[in-house]
Amino acid sequence: MRFPLIKVLKNGVLVELDYIHPQEQEVVKALLNVVIVEGKTYPQKQPLSQAEFSTYWLSKDAFVVRTSVVDPTYKPKEILGAFYLKPNFPGRCCHICNAGFIVQPGLRGQGIGRFMGEAMLLIAANLGYEAVMFNLVFETNIPSITLWQSLGFEIIGRIPRAAKLENDQMADALMFYRTLP
Repeated sequence: MRFPLIKVLKNGVLVELDYIHPQEQEVVKALLNVVIVEGKTYPQKQPLSQAEFSTYWLSKDAFVVRTSVVDPTYKPKEILGAFYLKPNFPGRCCHICNAGFIVQPGLRGQGIGRFMGEAMLLIAANLGYEAVMFNLVFETNIPSITLWQSLGFEIIGRIPRAAKLENDQMADALMFYRTLP
C-alpha cells in the first residue's frame, strides 16, 4: 500500500492520509484531548499526558488526515483528523484489530471520518488483520454508529450503562465487529 492516500472532501478540500510524523504528535494529542474534554465519545475523563498519549495512541500504527500542501484553503499540512490501529487483544487473538478516530470539531460532517474508516479497513487488511472490533461506541454517538453500519460493521454486543456522560447521564456502549476480506 502506498502512502499518502489522496481524497477530495465534500467541501472540495484536497487531503492526504498518511502515517503520523513525529512533529504532528503534539497536534494529535491536543486534538484527542479536546475530544476527551467534550466527554461524548471517549472513555477517558481527563486530558492525557504525553506518556499516556504515547501508550494509548502511538503503541502500534497511527495515521493522520492532513490538508494537501497544494491546497490554499487551509494552512499547509493542517491536521484534520487522526486514527490509530492496533491489535485489540494479545497473542492468539491479535489478528483482530481495534481503531480509534478523531476529527477536528469544526470539520465534522465533511467526510473525514468516512475517509479514515474506509482507509482503515484497507490498511488493516494490508497489515494482515482478519477483523476489526470496536469495544466502546457510546449509543449516543449517532454519527459513528451510522458510519460503522454503513461500512458493514455489525453490532455484536451492548454494555449497559457503560459510560457516565455529562450531568450524570448514563449511556450504553455498543460493540462493533467486521471481518476483513
